[in-house]
Amino acid sequence: MIATGVSLDVTAERLCHEIELLLPGVACSVLRVKEGGLLDPLAAPSLPEIFSELITNLMIGPKVGSCGSAAYLGEAVAVTDIENDPRWTAFKQHILPCGFRACWSVPIYNAEGAVFGTFALYFKQRRMPRAREKQLVSASIHLCAIALERHDRVLERERRASVDALTGLPNRSSFDIALSRLSCEAPGSWALLVVDLDNLKTINDTFGHQAGDELLQSVAQRIRTTVLPDHAFRLGGDEFAVILQDAGAIADLTGAATRILDVVGIATSCCGHMIQPRATIGGASLSPGDRDAETVHKYADFALYHAKETGRGGFVRYWPGIGTAIKQRIEVIHDVDIALSEGRIEAYYQPVVQLETGEIIGMEALCRLRKPEGNIVSAGAFHQAMTDVDVAAKLTQGMLDLVAADVRSWLDRGIPFQHVGINISSADFHSGTLYDRIEAAFGRENVPLKHVVLEVTESVYLGQNDPVVAREIKALRAHGLRIALDDFGTGFASLTHLLTVPVDIIKIDKSFVSQLRHGDRGMAIIEGLLGIARKLDIRVVAEGIETEDQGDLLLEIGCKLGQGYLFSAAVTRESATELLLKHAQPIEADQPLLTYGLPMRSLSGRVRPEAVDLAGKGRRAAS
Repeated sequence: MIATGVSLDVTAERLCHEIELLLPGVACSVLRVKEGGLLDPLAAPSLPEIFSELITNLMIGPKVGSCGSAAYLGEAVAVTDIENDPRWTAFKQHILPCGFRACWSVPIYNAEGAVFGTFALYFKQRRMPRAREKQLVSASIHLCAIALERHDRVLERERRASVDALTGLPNRSSFDIALSRLSCEAPGSWALLVVDLDNLKTINDTFGHQAGDELLQSVAQRIRTTVLPDHAFRLGGDEFAVILQDAGAIADLTGAATRILDVVGIATSCCGHMIQPRATIGGASLSPGDRDAETVHKYADFALYHAKETGRGGFVRYWPGIGTAIKQRIEVIHDVDIALSEGRIEAYYQPVVQLETGEIIGMEALCRLRKPEGNIVSAGAFHQAMTDVDVAAKLTQGMLDLVAADVRSWLDRGIPFQHVGINISSADFHSGTLYDRIEAAFGRENVPLKHVVLEVTESVYLGQNDPVVAREIKALRAHGLRIALDDFGTGFASLTHLLTVPVDIIKIDKSFVSQLRHGDRGMAIIEGLLGIARKLDIRVVAEGIETEDQGDLLLEIGCKLGQGYLFSAAVTRESATELLLKHAQPIEADQPLLTYGLPMRSLSGRVRPEAVDLAGKGRRAAS
């Protein structure tokens, strides 16, 4: 029958009948294991039809009867007491009425050593299989293997519809079927990990799509191998999924995810380029109250979304409050989007001063949002909106337009204005249009770009090893724009990065300044950084100066520039204009802008910081 091409189910049915004739009182079954670990009953002539319907497309697992367990474990499984064995809990009500009390199932392997079927005997006594029965089963699984392999070749076209052509993993369609067949009756019996490969688009753009494809193939194979005996799927693009049924993996979901992150993160050669991939994972396990498997999938997606937004490269497990956190983020994004459309985004300014004279040599533009009721909130209250690429781009565009108009008004009033610092987000660098947008915004107001400094935080600068940001910084500097590295000392950047991605200004984070005192390590670090910066021709600004002692100590170790509440908080355009009229540093006719702290002539001579009250309020109140 195999040689003449008789269909697999008819052949399996005939084989079962022949075995049952040789073994009176014993029932026989043949099951196929499809891609993704789904069961497909081929023949069970003496078992109830409803039993075959129940296990059709059921995913194999350690507690899925005898056959599902044998396929999952890759070894023979003997259940001598169906009535009391936990592996039969969900199925025994359909078998026991037929008088069967025990079952012995043996896996059938293909030429590659993978399980692709099972052959089982059902007994009406609570017993193990006998020698004669084992001999017949040994011959039968050999015949079944031949029949299944022939059938697999015939069904190659069908498999292509359920397998991802690039990686060889089961595809989204297979995943949906597998997920729908998982039982949700026993909390903690399975879990789901959703894996997102980071920066695939960047790799495709930088090294070509062939390199990206090779990376996907490598990552897919690593995930597949790492999660065995459980199954991995490619959902599409840069996303994978893993259905975990192994008790150890479910009990230590973080450990299972960490193993995947570790193996994915190993550098690999793709088209001659060494690429170090990285992934982000969200996970959820079946919990009490989960109505269906799709709910668990939704929770795992929530966790992945949260992981990507709060810090790529790690694992986040779903917890009940995560939906609220995501909802809050979405609400913040919506609120900022509405504020942009209603013109409620405003630019506030904090002066950057020369510490020796107290003169203003620049301003940092800070984004503020005016609530409908009129109160002003700082950017920290809506920083989550910057995770949305479109909102972040619109927010930056709004700030560029506001700042360009303000600078034009200061220049028109004859104020010796030097520069304004504008904060740039990661999304701005990835847009590919940042320079054009800056040039257009300031060009409309006829403001030369020599008045512009772009401020980039450490986390954006190189916190995620993003080659796009590094490339864009170099391009912007090539256009003549100046780059300031903000919050230096709080993130991932190091001095070695300044060799490959140079900047013009370093702004020391206030956490160093707040603890500044003689003999303090922070003071030694700042002093050392000042020496290095001088040799690299990089200007240094100390942020967060709040006391006269801090200002004096910074001057003592050679820091020329600073900003903070000692001088002024961030103020409106009108207040900033008044500050500039009173304290802007004069510019010599032949003096280039953005000398940023080189010795300059002061109209009033040296002025101690404590004698300068730029904000028009007491120092303590400002602090």
